[in-house]
Amino acid sequence: MCGITGFTHCWGAVRAETIRSAAQALHHRGPDQSGTYESNLVSLAAVRLKIIDLVGGDQPFFSEDRNTLLAFNGEIYNHVELRSELEQLGQRFSSHSDTEVVLRAFLQWGKECFARFRGMFALAIWNEREKRLVLARDRVGMKPLYIHRRGKDIYFGSELKSLFVHPEIPRELDRSALNYFLALNYVPGPHTLVKNIEKLPAASWLEWCDGEISTGRYWKLGFKKKLQCNRDSAEEALDQLLKDSIRDHLIADVPLGIWLSGGMDSSTLLHYARQATSSKLKTFSIGFAGRNCDESSYAREVARRYGTEHHEIDLNPGLDLRDAIEEIVYYSDEPFADAGAVPLWYLARLSRENVKVVLSGEGSDEIFGGYITYRADHFAGYARKVPKLLRRSLLGLLKHWPVSNERISLEYKIKRFVEGSFLPADEAHTYWNGAFSGEQQKHILHRTNGSSIHDLFHSGLPCAECHGSLTRYLAFDQQYYLTDDLLQKVDRMSMAHSVEARPPFLDHRILEFGASLPEKWKIEGSRQKVILKSLMKNKLPESVIHRRKTGLDIPTHEWFRGALRPVLQDTLTPKAIRESGLFREESIDRLVADHLEGRANLGYHLWGLTILFLWMKQWNIQTTEEMGIVEKEESFELSPA
Repeated sequence: MCGITGFTHCWGAVRAETIRSAAQALHHRGPDQSGTYESNLVSLAAVRLKIIDLVGGDQPFFSEDRNTLLAFNGEIYNHVELRSELEQLGQRFSSHSDTEVVLRAFLQWGKECFARFRGMFALAIWNEREKRLVLARDRVGMKPLYIHRRGKDIYFGSELKSLFVHPEIPRELDRSALNYFLALNYVPGPHTLVKNIEKLPAASWLEWCDGEISTGRYWKLGFKKKLQCNRDSAEEALDQLLKDSIRDHLIADVPLGIWLSGGMDSSTLLHYARQATSSKLKTFSIGFAGRNCDESSYAREVARRYGTEHHEIDLNPGLDLRDAIEEIVYYSDEPFADAGAVPLWYLARLSRENVKVVLSGEGSDEIFGGYITYRADHFAGYARKVPKLLRRSLLGLLKHWPVSNERISLEYKIKRFVEGSFLPADEAHTYWNGAFSGEQQKHILHRTNGSSIHDLFHSGLPCAECHGSLTRYLAFDQQYYLTDDLLQKVDRMSMAHSVEARPPFLDHRILEFGASLPEKWKIEGSRQKVILKSLMKNKLPESVIHRRKTGLDIPTHEWFRGALRPVLQDTLTPKAIRESGLFREESIDRLVADHLEGRANLGYHLWGLTILFLWMKQWNIQTTEEMGIVEKEESFELSPA
């Protein structure tokens, strides 16, 4: 695992310290080795966390004639098979690293090689003779890659930090991306919150040649081709796919562990990992002692069952959360309003004391239908048949339901569901897992830029025509929520501690298999992840198979009224809100007061705003230039949607 960065310089020489500063900004991603390359047209750098071939594979990696070089971030799990094939074609290797396999695959097959890789990656390949730079990213976007185009030149890096070292790149907030952030709690690609900086889309490549840029995709997940077999055969196929993927993800020349929640997904990983290795496995979990979101007892039960060396940490308000949040904002790079970053931060720190690689369960819910929002999508169709007047009356009554401090209480879910029933189906799906609806944003912002969820559903999304279907929302969550929230969170929190996190469920063969399954094998009535649970019913404890999904998160509502109250009040000050030029001071004040005084549970909304303001301050993001602020005096209340 590594970090990469670089830039072209058509307009003359660049000081040598610039590329070194860009590489230093990524040091946490690769503290074991770093290297740079500079020519008249390009500067490249890579920092390396050594996982495979601890002796060879230093970067940038050069061809024998030093005409082509590679800066590579990621792991290729089928590199042994590819190496054998390339050797038969005449390629000769000087190391045992997957990095060299990537370079020689490109020399042999060109850009077609990307579709042959099983793994996670972001890479840059420079050909000196042809003056050609090629960038590429893995199928799901597990590894990040940011891009800025300036004139004929292009700048890129694994994190925004490596671009921010360039004084010529302005740090101006992208207001259209802000609308997405407020709605979704993250920014969907290719957008970022920084104007004129984009993410290279997953499964895509970009080629730069003498200032001219071309782009393309090498893979796209399709949902129309359905599996032609019975359930038993499908379960057998899934069993083999999981065996193969998890076996491949265990390949490492350094200590390896598993993040274990005691839930379905991480326990499945442990089950197959135990089958694939005779070594004693290490597992790591986070606990919330005394709270209803605590899963540590389940994690311990599964760890005992498989005889792991288990480590856990209790996350409580007594920890110095304020300092941790400041560091999380820095290492998050681009803000995402996912409070699960806090436990993940501590989990990664605990892991680093024992291992350099962990397996993680991301992707299963988006493939097999594990979120409660998918059931909400279904039942909302019936709710919308109820006259709006009756639903508004119900919402009025629900306001008298006492506000709970639970992380996601029944009261919170029912209120949120009824609010979402007033929205179009697509916006409702994102609202249940997000924050502010489009109408609510009009009340808290001075001005909106017109970006809408509708745009995302009609921008190349697979199965966009299947309006209201489970498949439509699985496709949306895989393309956006998974890539730009969950995987970004896992990448940043793990790499902040120089830990490589690997998600075996996201092997593209499992993704393609999942896309081919009938909807009823994912959700049937109140049952979710039907086929995966059926496969694992005789392999895992009953308590794991049937227990309610909790998720890795903090009790945001409660902690903002307690341990994190000073963070909230010190960040969302009237002065900060006013000087940002973005938000209506009276509206944000009302949100804070309603939450602190227990009139509403707005912890998730306030978490996103807090992280946003901390991030803007951390990186000196400009917000007020040419904003054309227009005041609009209106009272604000966060319901109905």
